Amino acid sequence: MSEICIIGAGFSGAVIARELAQAGFQCDVFEARSYIGGNCHTARDPNTGIMVHTHGPHIFHTDNARVWDYVREFDEFVPFTNRVKALAGGRVYSMPINLLTINQFFGKVLSPAEARKFLESLSDQSIREPRTFEEQALRFVGRELYEAFFRGYTAKQWGVDPARLPASILKRLPVRFDYNDNYYNSRFQGIPLNGYTYVIERMLDHKNISVHVGAKLLRPDTQGYKHTFYTGPLDQWFGYSEGRLTYRTLDFAAEVHEGDFQGNAVINYCDENVPWTRISEHKHFAPWEIHDRTIVFREYSKACEEDDVPYYPVRLQDDMRVLDRYAKLAHQDKRTTFAGRLGTYRYLDMHVTIEEALNLAATYIRNQP
Repeated sequence: MSEICIIGAGFSGAVIARELAQAGFQCDVFEARSYIGGNCHTARDPNTGIMVHTHGPHIFHTDNARVWDYVREFDEFVPFTNRVKALAGGRVYSMPINLLTINQFFGKVLSPAEARKFLESLSDQSIREPRTFEEQALRFVGRELYEAFFRGYTAKQWGVDPARLPASILKRLPVRFDYNDNYYNSRFQGIPLNGYTYVIERMLDHKNISVHVGAKLLRPDTQGYKHTFYTGPLDQWFGYSEGRLTYRTLDFAAEVHEGDFQGNAVINYCDENVPWTRISEHKHFAPWEIHDRTIVFREYSKACEEDDVPYYPVRLQDDMRVLDRYAKLAHQDKRTTFAGRLGTYRYLDMHVTIEEALNLAATYIRNQP
């Protein structure tokens, strides 16, 4: 057996550990926090008994049958459709923008073809190749929908004017010309019956895996291992020698109420004068359970400071220049493989994280003598 060091016990680290352990490698997994699961961590709220998504809502969705089959080896995934609502200008709408949203917002009764033509008449056709978030919105939905649903929310979420953000961020949000209010287009969608932490616990439950929580390892601490898989912040691994990469983080204000607080799992608050970005009501992520009380999280986005948990890589031009310098250092570090959202400084959904972790593990196993 060869000893492998894996830093981070989120999905990336857990999948890599499981695959290598199955192949006969002895794996030591180190997690700086006092619990496993990373930002997908779930836990029962002691006051209400509700399964809480500790770091914000996570709905598993994918078109990849391989990944879908893989995660279901570790728990049952109960079908779940994420139907997000948005509060803008004192009214509640369906998100993402669909035919109901368009008709309700403009006070019309348009058919799909009429709605498509109507939005084209509102869009800025002079923008041929959108470069920024704002240009992308103006090109495809026009000024009114952009101002109502995207500008304020995005400014709160990212802390910068949407005109400075890349267009790629908005490309993740579809516009539909039917009444489909499923937030995702993915073929497979669900939430694990026993929570994400249970899934990751099952992944790490192997005789060849040792898990150490509350253990923060730095680069010099890994010299005794044959190879290290690192899923922490890329700049931290190199001692911030090339500068700090910029992240957004989240603060959550929890409230416990009787009954049902908002009638939906997630409601976005699009107006810029409302300080929170959204409210999540966690019992709605497990509709198969019954709870008399409820717990909600008001979500606030802010710049990530040194002691905060990083969530979203900002990836503005300055960040990309810093990232390029770290990428060169990472390429030179042959004893370390960088994985996951933090290790590669990319926004990754869970299914992409798992697919990449499976591929990294398979590549490492295949390349061993």
